[in-house]
Amino acid sequence: MWDRPEILTAVANFLYGIAAVALMYILLLTAIHLPVFPVREVEVVGSISKVTRPQIDAVVHRDLRGNFFTIRLDASRGAFEKLPWVRSVQVRRQWPDRLEVALEEHEAIARWGTDELVNTHGEIFAAASDAKLPVFQGPREVAADIAVNYRKFGELLAPLQLHVAEVEVSDRRAWRVRLEEGMTLELGRDQLTARLGKFVSAYAESVGRMNERPQIVDLRYPNGFAVRMKAMGNGA
Repeated sequence: MWDRPEILTAVANFLYGIAAVALMYILLLTAIHLPVFPVREVEVVGSISKVTRPQIDAVVHRDLRGNFFTIRLDASRGAFEKLPWVRSVQVRRQWPDRLEVALEEHEAIARWGTDELVNTHGEIFAAASDAKLPVFQGPREVAADIAVNYRKFGELLAPLQLHVAEVEVSDRRAWRVRLEEGMTLELGRDQLTARLGKFVSAYAESVGRMNERPQIVDLRYPNGFAVRMKAMGNGA
């Protein structure tokens, strides 16, 4: 091979090419790490009402590291997701010096116990709110089911001007609904909306005629329901 100039030339050209590519790669890495491509603006898009500008600025100054090319989008996204009311984040580079941050906030529909909230997707999250909200209680894995049924219960009860204050699911998956108006509805483990629908249909000719609303309405009977008045130990 060494006595064939054309092969030696080809090998030399190949090695020169590899060296040139490596040099360009090194120069490119050096260039993009120089402080000549700074991120000059972080633009937040999306409708936000709970996340504050000081919170956003704190994340920008504390957690965003690197220039336009080297900043890690996944790490930046994770930093914004730690803010209390943030549900999801998308971070994009916008040439030449801008980051676009799209924030989606949680929309709280209820409290979970005393320290957490539930959003419209039935997801539990930690945040503070002074809004008047119903309370959900139960195993955490049924939070999404509670959110779905809460809406159904509210729609069924709306014509009666009754409002859900608390939905509780026991470990055995028995459902109980407490109303702002003082009644507790025992729904049991199945046929929840059907049972509540029968109660709504019969309300005007039964509970609606009573001088005072009952304390407990047990809807677990197949052909009706039982009531317990506040002043009575037992009722039917």
